[in-house]
Amino acid sequence: MNLNEYKDILTALSDTGYCFVDFHTARPEQKHIILRHDIDMDIAAALEMAELEHSLSIKSTYYVLLTSSLYNAFTAENVALLKQIGNLGHNVDLHFDASIYPGDSDTLDQEARKECARLEGLTGRTVNSISFHRPAQEFLNNPHKLADRIHSYQPRYFSEMGYCSDSRGEWRHGHPLDHEALKQGTALQLLTHPIWWVFEGSSPQEKLNRLVAGRHAEYKEQLALNCLSYTPD
Repeated sequence: MNLNEYKDILTALSDTGYCFVDFHTARPEQKHIILRHDIDMDIAAALEMAELEHSLSIKSTYYVLLTSSLYNAFTAENVALLKQIGNLGHNVDLHFDASIYPGDSDTLDQEARKECARLEGLTGRTVNSISFHRPAQEFLNNPHKLADRIHSYQPRYFSEMGYCSDSRGEWRHGHPLDHEALKQGTALQLLTHPIWWVFEGSSPQEKLNRLVAGRHAEYKEQLALNCLSYTPD
């Protein structure tokens, strides 16, 4: 997986008459593609993918995980990256980890509202939809909105139309160009994670090793800038 291959997929979808639309516009019976990106590991990688899509006049939705242990969405650098993604015409919405909020549905709804408000404060843009991070079975095909917003696993988007994901760095539902929805000329939700497409490597492990190496170098640089007692090797 790389950005050239991703570009070829988008071009092929467009050449077969598919239109790229957002969740609110998508109709299951139409030749519509919802492009969804869950930012699980690196916001800079998401910007590279967003720039490629912009060059093709394609708009998609990027989902930000505010509670991630792998990146901090609140740093000045990452806020700037998120604003750049939005300025390219893409949606910047909430990736929500429900597992960290034990309790009933009302509690979950309240916490989702808080996170939406925080993300809107960061980007200056309205959060229109939510995607669940590593969703529990109870959220799959759950028809109810969360925090008065649609979510990507509602039946309309998950079972009434095709669904295809590159989770774990592989096409777990088959390659999107071979998907049954395309054979029938109906809608498809296509989920990709920028880390698999932007980072170099012949396997998911190699790509993740590059991420780790880069983060290690960044950490050493920041440590040197913020602590006079530390000298990088």
